[in-house]
Amino acid sequence: MDDLKKFMIEKVLLFESDTLPAETEKVLQEVRREKTGFPVIYISSGTSSIIAGYEKTRSVIQAYIDDNALKASLIKVGCLGPANFEPLVCIHLPGKNKLYFRNITEEKVELLLNGVFHNDINEDDLAGQQGSHGFEMWSGIPFIEEMPFFARQKKIVMNNCGCYDPESIVEYIARNGFRAFAKAIRHYTFEEVCDIIERSGLRGRSGGGYLTGLKWKQALNTSSTSRYLICNAKESDPGAFTDRTLLESDPFRLIEGIAIASYAIGASNAIIFFRKGSEHARQIIQLAINKAREFGLLGHNIFSSGYNLDIVIRKEPGAFVCGEETALINTIEGRRGMPQLKPPFPTTSGLFSKPTVINNVETLMNVPVIMQNGPEWFRTLGTENSPGTKIFAIAGKGRMSGVVEVEMGTSVRTILEDIADGIKEGKEFKAIQVGGVSGSFITRDNLDMTIDFDVMKAKGIGMGAGGFVIIDENTCMVDLVRYYMEFMRNESCGKCIPCREGTGRMLEILESIIKKPLNEDSGTTLERFKGVMQLESIASVMKDTSLCGLGQTAPNPFLSALKNFREEFEEHIFDRKCRANICRGLRTFSIDVDKCTGCTACASKCPVNAIYGTRLQPFFIVEEKCTGCGICFDICKFSAITVK
Repeated sequence: MDDLKKFMIEKVLLFESDTLPAETEKVLQEVRREKTGFPVIYISSGTSSIIAGYEKTRSVIQAYIDDNALKASLIKVGCLGPANFEPLVCIHLPGKNKLYFRNITEEKVELLLNGVFHNDINEDDLAGQQGSHGFEMWSGIPFIEEMPFFARQKKIVMNNCGCYDPESIVEYIARNGFRAFAKAIRHYTFEEVCDIIERSGLRGRSGGGYLTGLKWKQALNTSSTSRYLICNAKESDPGAFTDRTLLESDPFRLIEGIAIASYAIGASNAIIFFRKGSEHARQIIQLAINKAREFGLLGHNIFSSGYNLDIVIRKEPGAFVCGEETALINTIEGRRGMPQLKPPFPTTSGLFSKPTVINNVETLMNVPVIMQNGPEWFRTLGTENSPGTKIFAIAGKGRMSGVVEVEMGTSVRTILEDIADGIKEGKEFKAIQVGGVSGSFITRDNLDMTIDFDVMKAKGIGMGAGGFVIIDENTCMVDLVRYYMEFMRNESCGKCIPCREGTGRMLEILESIIKKPLNEDSGTTLERFKGVMQLESIASVMKDTSLCGLGQTAPNPFLSALKNFREEFEEHIFDRKCRANICRGLRTFSIDVDKCTGCTACASKCPVNAIYGTRLQPFFIVEEKCTGCGICFDICKFSAITVK
């Protein structure tokens, strides 16, 4: 290992030319396992794979190798992208293309391996093959790159994900890793690195879209004895899991991005700010930091350049608001995570009152490829004002789910219909929610809108950090907005009155319209309607007067839903009806006396004793006592209970 480490440092990282000698490239091919004389089995090991049963699958595969005395390697890799393929297993036989198999749970392992090793492949779980020139193709098996899920993507940041062992720094270096950092600290000044990133047009991928190079220059040009770089890896929006996937699949690229960014602003200390509960990702990153330090990529006088850098991890206390820049800084300093007024901005007075740059994971992982390929290359990707790519976490009601990377300028329709393969179970499309809990809804009218900071902003839609939640006809928009508002109310720090009181009042009004009023007099409907009209006024005040982004953007889901789905709000208010039958408080259950057998099953399970009757005789539901929970509907074997 020491010889390989020395080789990687001297022959790869410190090699001046972009083109490596043939003998060096041959060694790197072996490290990358491009050509192997024995079978190699890869298994994805990210959070989605762990949830799907990765540990048991891996254990059974290893037992199969041991029991059959096979000369084969079992390598864990990161997530390739499609979450509903997990656990994903790839088998590479010598001289042949790789084969990918989806949903390989422990009971499928023996049949799968027996089939592949004896050329009798079961195609039920086969996703496709992947290979390049020089390998034998598998006849009649499609290439995985031809699947719409992959074909419409443009993998730049994610090009290593699912391809190598995320715990192996040697493999990362063999894939050109850390060469950009070594080149930056040996050949460029701080200002030159900032210029390169500014010329590339890279914009912050956390949602705001601020020019990254410009932010770095502001920190660099602020006079100070020390500066800090903070990687915001909190990612606490429901439905967003892009950062976690990147952290678990390609941790060394993040370390390299942080190192280049720290050098560019003249910072000797960098911090990765983690979300509470992300232990798997945190352990992988900590291991990556340790190995980078072991290879001399962190520490004192890195590669004799005179530059020093240390990276540490800090965990947030569990509050959504701690993702806001100034609240994040307060948390690291040991104070309560509450936002502060801006200006001053962190770039001039941040952590410990020193110039501080805060970038998210995706932004920093773009940096090494820009330094490696140049700003002009990066500008060939995407659109004029939004160059590069964007990563989204597809969740919700699409047929495909997972993490995808698309070129800026790609239409929303392409992501929905091609990559996500439309709506599952034949349901009707309703909306797409982007931007997390404070995001907006994209309806059918805007499906041809392109992924671009300025285009989306012009339509009042924020790109957000990467959430892409697909909503179908079975979703109640009023209830969904109520859920988001409850989340915001609970996560508000309470420091400023507009946010503290506004989120509470908005939630109170929304909850009042998803259940029947206690009395049905003529004034009740008017009061409920006036409450919704009040919401618009409250939302306007919150957006104008709240202290931080949480309060300023909290009303966005309501305003967007009211604009696009006003008829649903009116149905809840005037007709006491939820078209998706989601709002329990508006559901009316009744028993068909012709179908009821008097089995008493519904009455015995009713939590509020709202069902009465005599055994073997038709029962009935007391509407005034019924809470609309639906237990009776689910338990009835004779379809005697109906819901309206």
